[in-house]
Amino acid sequence: MAGRRFGWSRAALLQLILGVNLMVMPRTQARTLRFVTLLYRHGDRSPVKAYPKDPHQEDKWPQGFGQLTKEGMLQHWELGQALRQRYHGFLNTSYHRQEVGLVLSSLQVYVRSTDFDRTLMSAEANLAGLFPPDGIQRFNPNISWQPIPVHTVPVAEDRLLKFPLGPCPRFEQLQNETRRTPEYQNESVQNAQFLDMVANETGLTDLSLETVWNVYDTLFCEQTHGLPLPPWASPQTMQRLSRLKDFSFRFLFGIYKQAEKARLQGGVLLAQIRKNLTLMATTSQLPKLLVYSAHDTTLVALQMALGVYNGEQAPYASCHMFELYQEDSGNFSVEMYFRNESHRAPWPLTLPGCSHRCPLQDFLHLTEPVVPKDWLRECQLAGGPADTEVIVALAVCGSILFLLIVLLLTVLFRVQAQPPGYRHVPDGEDHA
Repeated sequence: MAGRRFGWSRAALLQLILGVNLMVMPRTQARTLRFVTLLYRHGDRSPVKAYPKDPHQEDKWPQGFGQLTKEGMLQHWELGQALRQRYHGFLNTSYHRQEVGLVLSSLQVYVRSTDFDRTLMSAEANLAGLFPPDGIQRFNPNISWQPIPVHTVPVAEDRLLKFPLGPCPRFEQLQNETRRTPEYQNESVQNAQFLDMVANETGLTDLSLETVWNVYDTLFCEQTHGLPLPPWASPQTMQRLSRLKDFSFRFLFGIYKQAEKARLQGGVLLAQIRKNLTLMATTSQLPKLLVYSAHDTTLVALQMALGVYNGEQAPYASCHMFELYQEDSGNFSVEMYFRNESHRAPWPLTLPGCSHRCPLQDFLHLTEPVVPKDWLRECQLAGGPADTEVIVALAVCGSILFLLIVLLLTVLFRVQAQPPGYRHVPDGEDHA
């Protein structure tokens, strides 16, 4: 309960600070963009793995499994160019580590990636399109590129971008409960024969509704790169596999107790985004552009938490945008967009219960229920490890106390049992 009270007071404090700052903040001349957060998926890649009977094994791919392809590099360079055009006038036309002309200079852009080759390389390709070097920044006149920092943490330590987050016993319990829902059971029955056929054709022995997406992913990558598919992978089969792939995302983050799943998954990233929006509205000490380079599961987890997921896998190089504006009244608002097609403008996303131009305080209020107060504690099972530790500690303390009492009683008993007048005479002491 103490953690819960602390979480609520922290959220209330953030909104109080925001409210006070808005009251004392001078009116601005026009609506201005103040801060942007981007979350994008890596670009086109090779399959993560092949199935046992796959004629196209890892040696078919120039860089091996799970690696960014030249097409993926181009996709992110083009996304970088599109972002350069969209935020012209907000960002500098060339890369500067710190904003120029500010009394308290802050970083212009900060990029965080998961620790995978394809996400790190996607971020680098994206930055090449976003910030092509100008004349004085070129270290070689024949190279129109410059290195820009991309930050990461080891996969085992990533509790922000690599989904599903774990270990989280409560989330695993929710997944087991999801498997018992009518929707999941119906999907299992309706696709049992189909899954048996796919398992037989691929040589996979552990195929399920939750793992069949791997087969679709491998076939999709091979088809995209012009490799012939086996006869059994007909257009109808590919369509059905695609639908089951989308079902696997809903299994992970929806179907059953979606709000609680969000608190244990996408709500963790959303909590950081909320914190950054609030800090930028009150202190302006963050970079103007904060970028996360991650995966389709990252996008789905976040969009499920926000209630804006469209039910389909996020395409390569798709990008979710958060834009923080300061209105002419001095108040702040948040707009969200999703770029999932390169040939059209990003789609506006509207948070349920708010307008597209959502006041920041409303955005914070509406997203509060899916943000964890104490992720580690909420991940524990009722009577789980946290409670067990308390019980063990109490048992140890009780045992020690019992032994001390027994020892004290033993000493008292021996003292009382000694005959009157008895005195111990040490060795070597003179007798009277």
